[in-house]
Amino acid sequence: MGGAGESHDIMAGRMLTLPHRPFRIAAAVALAVAITVLIALVLWAILAAATEASGTSRVDIPHLLRMTSIQAGLTTILSLAVGTALAWSLNRLRFPGRDLLVGLFASAIVTPGMVVAFGLLAIWGRNGWINQASNALFGVSIGNPAFGLSGILFAHVVLDAAFAARILLARLDAIPTNRLKTGQSLALTAWQRFALIDWPALRGSIPGIGAIIFLLAFTSFPIVLLLGGGPANQTLEVAIYAAVRQDFDLSGAVRLAATQIAVCSVVILIASALAPVPTSFGASASPLWRDSTAARMLQSLVLAIATLGFVAPLLSVLIDGFGSIGRVLAQPTFWWATVTSLAVGSASALLTLVLALALAMGRGATGNKPLRTLLGMPAFAYLAVPAVVLSLGFFLLVRSLGAAPAQAAPFVVIVANSLLALPFAIATLGPPLEAITRGRGKLMRSLGLSGWRQFRLVELPLIGRDLGVMLALAFCFSLGDLGVIALFGTQDLQTLPLMMFRAMGSYRNNDAGAIAAILLIGTVLAFAGLPKLFGKIADAAR
Repeated sequence: MGGAGESHDIMAGRMLTLPHRPFRIAAAVALAVAITVLIALVLWAILAAATEASGTSRVDIPHLLRMTSIQAGLTTILSLAVGTALAWSLNRLRFPGRDLLVGLFASAIVTPGMVVAFGLLAIWGRNGWINQASNALFGVSIGNPAFGLSGILFAHVVLDAAFAARILLARLDAIPTNRLKTGQSLALTAWQRFALIDWPALRGSIPGIGAIIFLLAFTSFPIVLLLGGGPANQTLEVAIYAAVRQDFDLSGAVRLAATQIAVCSVVILIASALAPVPTSFGASASPLWRDSTAARMLQSLVLAIATLGFVAPLLSVLIDGFGSIGRVLAQPTFWWATVTSLAVGSASALLTLVLALALAMGRGATGNKPLRTLLGMPAFAYLAVPAVVLSLGFFLLVRSLGAAPAQAAPFVVIVANSLLALPFAIATLGPPLEAITRGRGKLMRSLGLSGWRQFRLVELPLIGRDLGVMLALAFCFSLGDLGVIALFGTQDLQTLPLMMFRAMGSYRNNDAGAIAAILLIGTVLAFAGLPKLFGKIADAAR
């Protein structure tokens, strides 16, 4: 009884330090309920279609589930291994351009998967750089390793290992200096330091990162679509798209969607019990530890291979794409697709900003644990119902309401892309907003600041760069997304990723390369520029 009373007193004390913000809490609850209802309607549409569907379906769910799980599992293992080695190397080495390289790896999370896939085809494809060099030098072709399971794994590891490395590097950077000094005084070798100091700092984050990577790989769409090489390597996400767009097999698509939702829900339940994984996009701390010459040679080799593996596909996209940019720029359809992509990306980013701010501020304004859990649930919406499944649900919902899918397409694409970015947006804005509320809550309460003045005078100046990061993430996710637009795209609603995919389907690889280069440049500029812009705005507001 005493423990329960003490806990109640602590909670009451926390509530007294928080400013009274009933409007924030009410707005966050309303949005959380609205998102929940929307997801429920999508799931209802899928289940209703499954109940009404008749006829036989040709989908082989056991094979697809097995193949999807194998590639996601292998991707997770390889990405964690490569990411750990890369983080270890970056944490030890000092060299010019280190901050730039760390920022480049951080950008992996927003790099469009189809751009990386196209870059791998440009290097390892049948007519790629490696085959051309092998034929010229030895008269022998190496085949087409970019297609099939090997290509899928390579593309996923390029992106996911870089993402894992950036998060793990932040964990290594956070190791207390006094612990490092003690290790240096004991003359620990590189392996001893990793076992005694580094691994204890990393192991708490490994399961959470692994769960995220597994979900990202399990729900991957453009990479598998471009590099799968046929039905043998098809996954659930691609099979859903094929069932709807190619065969119009709604019964099969619904069964596949239900299977994918079930698996993703199980993984999410497991992941929710693990330690949270904070995102990290800031500068990395300067290395303080210097290993032996042999260890530094190994670290340099790991860093060189990882950098080559990540940069080479992107560099190939730029080199091959620039030759055809002039011809693509002369096409009116390109400009219409560009305007559509920018409009959809901007609208999705703004909607994500509103949702993430409202949910994060409402969550930070209450100390009630059940309510905080409720307000955190929308962040899992996309992970539980991935892009293609969400699109299928919207497609079925629109049809059941008697509306034309083409008319609802812009709304669906914007909302779906916003839900895609919402988990990362809340992870970016939530921690700093809660820290501000708890650290300065008493002061704001004593000054009698209104909710708007609290945001304008206190919160906005302190989270300016975080707002820029969040908007950059949401915009880049939407700009490079193919999963949503693939089902709802029409001749009148075409984004740059869809235009690139259609160019590849028509064997206009030069046009596809030019569009890939433009997408890559736009993504890098947005990801690098928006945080700096909003950081300067926040500094000016202080």
